[in-house]
Amino acid sequence: MEKHLLYGNEAIARGAYEAGVKVCSAYPGTPSTEVFENLPKYGDDLYCEWAPNEKVAVEVAYGASIAGVRSLAAMKHVGVNVAADPIFTAAYNGVNGGFVIISADDPSMHSSQNEQDNRNYAKAAKIAMVEPSDSQECLDFMRAAYDISERFDMPVLFRTTTRVAHSKSLVAFGERKENKAKEYTRNVRKFVATPANAYANRAKLKENMKKLEEYSCDCPLNVVEMKGSRMGVITASIAYQYAKDAFPEDTSFLKLGLTNPLPMRLIRSFAEKVDKLYVIEELDGFMEEQIKAAGIQCVGKELIGDMYELNSQIIKERLFGEKAASVELDVKAVPRPPVLCPGCPHRGFFYTISRHKNAVVAGDIGCYTLGAAAPLSAIDSCVCMGGGFTVAMGMAKAFRQSGVEDKKVFGIMGDSTFFHSGMTGAAEIVYNKGEVIPVVMDNSITGMTGHQDNPGSGYTLQGDVAEKIRIEDVLASIGYEKVIIVDPQDLKAMEKAVEEAMASEVPAAIITRRPCVLIKRIKHDIGLCEVDTERCVGCRMCIKVGCPAVMVNEGKAHIDAGQCIGCTVCAQVCPKDAISRRER
Repeated sequence: MEKHLLYGNEAIARGAYEAGVKVCSAYPGTPSTEVFENLPKYGDDLYCEWAPNEKVAVEVAYGASIAGVRSLAAMKHVGVNVAADPIFTAAYNGVNGGFVIISADDPSMHSSQNEQDNRNYAKAAKIAMVEPSDSQECLDFMRAAYDISERFDMPVLFRTTTRVAHSKSLVAFGERKENKAKEYTRNVRKFVATPANAYANRAKLKENMKKLEEYSCDCPLNVVEMKGSRMGVITASIAYQYAKDAFPEDTSFLKLGLTNPLPMRLIRSFAEKVDKLYVIEELDGFMEEQIKAAGIQCVGKELIGDMYELNSQIIKERLFGEKAASVELDVKAVPRPPVLCPGCPHRGFFYTISRHKNAVVAGDIGCYTLGAAAPLSAIDSCVCMGGGFTVAMGMAKAFRQSGVEDKKVFGIMGDSTFFHSGMTGAAEIVYNKGEVIPVVMDNSITGMTGHQDNPGSGYTLQGDVAEKIRIEDVLASIGYEKVIIVDPQDLKAMEKAVEEAMASEVPAAIITRRPCVLIKRIKHDIGLCEVDTERCVGCRMCIKVGCPAVMVNEGKAHIDAGQCIGCTVCAQVCPKDAISRRER
């Protein structure tokens, strides 16, 4: 059988296709994004979209399930926080067509603000959870997840991690299973979540979870690998791969693929066959705590720890004291902190706002979070998607209540984030008379996660031209009487916009608008800035814009021609006119 080398996310997309999924909705977020970037290639057999946020994605997919087709929602782990409301209610109501929700967790926070363990969501919401450990299982378990969803009348949380999503292994394809759409008939008792219906559905859910636990004890996703009786390991997901490499050859394994509810009868039987039982899992003691609560002795978090990613060497060292052989090299690592790209449209705003020492800036999740880094050092806080406006509101109210009058508060977020969860924050500021200037940094794309379209970009996930929602119209409709649109790479115009917004006596907002230079479908004006070393006095003002293309060489400014795109921000801050732009 022909096999394909696929990332986990690619295999998940293939698995959803083979399972006969019809409607797919997601919000991009690393490490989940590539699932939906791969789904559209399967053509008209399924519908795919980028939703404005994760809550919308789950509601769209769940609506499709109610209507009778198999559906899929996907997001990174923090996105489940946004989507939790419909997920918990969908668990009570149940499904019609199979319904799967992908949660891509990020241990060690490679691209996230926390490393929450979303296995806890499955337990709290009382839904089934499936965890693959390699790309083949990503495909196979996705197919199984839909069968489980329909058999036990519940959503399934399909939990991956960064290393599963972004590692490659061989995958054998199967055929697409065309599932005839289930007939839709109105069922108020099942799908209308009034208190009375929810009360009855709660008992039904408990019964379904009992049946699912019995199934999990004989489920083909949960596999016993008996090698010996000296040591046994219970594990799941990527931790299984690490443990297989770390433990001796004669170790027996209980590898779990269906991890909520846990198969306690199977676990107890396995534990009785080994002298010492280990539970190996990343982050929280999700399995270990339940196993110990069932009266089964095991070893786990007291040795392994509950923070950050595991790997084989960590397990060997923490359990068996085996340190890795190392060689000392006379080489020092050069730190390379992440920075805004050369020519990034956000740079002009951050440089401008950093010159206002009385400005307090509440940031948000996106490329622009890098505005907090030196030398720009322009952001005071960053909490969550959409928090830029509302955290700013709280800070402004606190300053007013405590008598602080010398602060000007700005809330910032990107265009995708504005549509995700920023519009309610913008309404909050107007409605509750906040002394906050909201700034939407519109670069015409969802930049941080790899250039996915959004309601303001004019295109859909499937490449169709779409209605382009104008941010200025939304702000005006909310009540902003002054909406200032400015090219942030024009520093004089940017300064004027900031001053005008701060002086405004009516609600004012700023939109910094320039497309990300990496958007391929746009023809950009690419040039090259050069330094006249005779004029340059080595004042280093150009360094303060924080562009990686600008550096100092032998006391003079130097611009790396391989990185520069000719945005001229450095030229505009040079007091000696020593930097000029030419066409490439």
